[in-house]
Amino acid sequence: MKIYEIPKGASALDQLRRAERPDPTPGPSDVLVRIRAAALNYRDHAIITGKYRYGLDHDTIPCSDAAGEVVAIGANVTRFKPGDRVIPTFFQVWIDGAPPKNRGALGSPLDGTLAEFVSLHEDGWVAMPKNLSFEEAATLPCAGPTAWNALMTVGTRVKPGDTVLCLGTGGVSMFALQFARAAGARVIVTSSSDAKIERARGFGASAGVNYKTHPDWEKEVIALTGGRGVDCVIENGGMGTLARSFECLGYGAKVALIGVLSGPQGYANPHDLMFKSASLHGIGVGSRASLEQPIQAIEVNKIKPIIEKVFPFDQALDAFRLQASGNFMGKIVIAV
Repeated sequence: MKIYEIPKGASALDQLRRAERPDPTPGPSDVLVRIRAAALNYRDHAIITGKYRYGLDHDTIPCSDAAGEVVAIGANVTRFKPGDRVIPTFFQVWIDGAPPKNRGALGSPLDGTLAEFVSLHEDGWVAMPKNLSFEEAATLPCAGPTAWNALMTVGTRVKPGDTVLCLGTGGVSMFALQFARAAGARVIVTSSSDAKIERARGFGASAGVNYKTHPDWEKEVIALTGGRGVDCVIENGGMGTLARSFECLGYGAKVALIGVLSGPQGYANPHDLMFKSASLHGIGVGSRASLEQPIQAIEVNKIKPIIEKVFPFDQALDAFRLQASGNFMGKIVIAV
């Protein structure tokens, strides 16, 4: 089968390479899937460029996100049959509750999804949303549960009338925008681009703040809420933005920490949370259940994931370059 792989010890995007491997054979409890589309996350870029939390100790197929159709099943499989349309879970295998000690993530340390075929345990797959194409469904495994858990699982559940602040317009932020709007919440986005803010308005954002033209963007956010503050922050920046996110909070609000795009340097005093009875929650994607729940919301509310561009398989490196540029909204997809 055709694949892409990251060589052990890679440190640059140009080291991503085409390769061939034997077609996988499903074991007794495995499901073999013909991949039709894969999608990118910031994590995938960090892994290839050697900036992830740990390096690769073997040549690895990248990407955690994909969608495809079942072509074969093992003798003990009961959850799926050939022809079913499925997507993988980010962690293999974490069904619900507290994470097991031996769970592994696709794309690192486990081989990922940028390949013609993928074989995984049946508990590591879920049914695709019925209203989505392969390209749309492929965007879900990492960003979907992350956004869902940030809004609906940790801390106080976002409810109608709440205000959600999404930092940036990447995959998690745009899923959070769509899920929050479906829940009846108001959404404010930040971006360095007025054009992206206008596009976000078209997807349901009520307001936006350009942090380049408004360096003290937290003051603009507070003004947009009439001084009340927001109920939830989708915090993609990390230490470089965390202190400002704390300032944006209203009483009893929460920050969902999901990214480190602003780098490791910064300062955030937790006393700011104490005086607002607010909370900070780290989000590490989630279990199979936290993927199945947003899938239900997507089907009921007829949500369509926001995709910047779909690249052909032969142009996968160009897809990664677009991801690295930051000049996109939502998700980037590779047809397989």
